[in-house]
Amino acid sequence: MKAKKMSVLTGAIRMGFLGRAIAVFSAANAAAAAVEAHRTPNRHDLRALGIKPEDFSKVRLG
Repeated sequence: MKAKKMSVLTGAIRMGFLGRAIAVFSAANAAAAAVEAHRTPNRHDLRALGIKPEDFSKVRLG
């Protein structure tokens, strides 16, 4: 039984990691598209990337 519990836990860790990785790549893609279009990225996407939205407002989008 212990082996089964460990495999379930390992699967949960992997799915959590993969889900988080996909969310970060998605946020990076959305933020990059917004910057290319000379728009401010969504606050949620910035937070997912570890960027404070109020700090991003100081960036010049040229």
